Amino acid sequence: MSSTQPRPRSRKAPAERAAEIVGAATAIARESGLSALTLRAVADRVGVASGLIAHYQPSMDDLVATVYTDLVDDEIRDVERILDTRQGPAERLAALLATLMDDGREDLTVVWVEGWAMARRNAALAEAVRTQMQRWQRLVEGLIADGCRQGRFTTSDPGAVAWQLIGMIDGLNAQSLARGTDTARFAARTARAAEVLVGAAPGGLAVESIEAHR
Repeated sequence: MSSTQPRPRSRKAPAERAAEIVGAATAIARESGLSALTLRAVADRVGVASGLIAHYQPSMDDLVATVYTDLVDDEIRDVERILDTRQGPAERLAALLATLMDDGREDLTVVWVEGWAMARRNAALAEAVRTQMQRWQRLVEGLIADGCRQGRFTTSDPGAVAWQLIGMIDGLNAQSLARGTDTARFAARTARAAEVLVGAAPGGLAVESIEAHR
């Protein structure tokens, strides 16, 4: 007769298990994008049966929206920390441009691009995407408005300019992802275009290098 004892099952508190599931889903999305989030993939990552995942996350749409929100929230907080180390609106806007066009953020570009596409069929995700886009709008608009108040920028419509800048950056990042190229090489050109849009002095948003703005 075998003397091998059965392995005891690991029982976790509901809050701990729920957090573990979200953490596993977030890791999958960062590695492979939102489209990789399936019940089976999350269950395999956690090491449990799919039924347990469904018990804690009965709606995969809601889980995708939660993961998307968590990833973008981390992104915004990271950018805000970088901006807090810069003095003056022109320096902060230059750092923003360089940071967002750093090809080291490709994983988040995938999340954004897939978020826009998948939101058409996921109401929870659509709401999350709109909320996070508004956060970015407020951040960039605030930088431009500060520059106008301090006489560094002259645009009369910071909100519209912020929207256009975000669109330029998002478009270049998405194009570079599809083409397999490095967005950072367009950072200097984008900075020159941004100078015109915000009404900054020529060279006022010069991007010296990506490393200098990390």
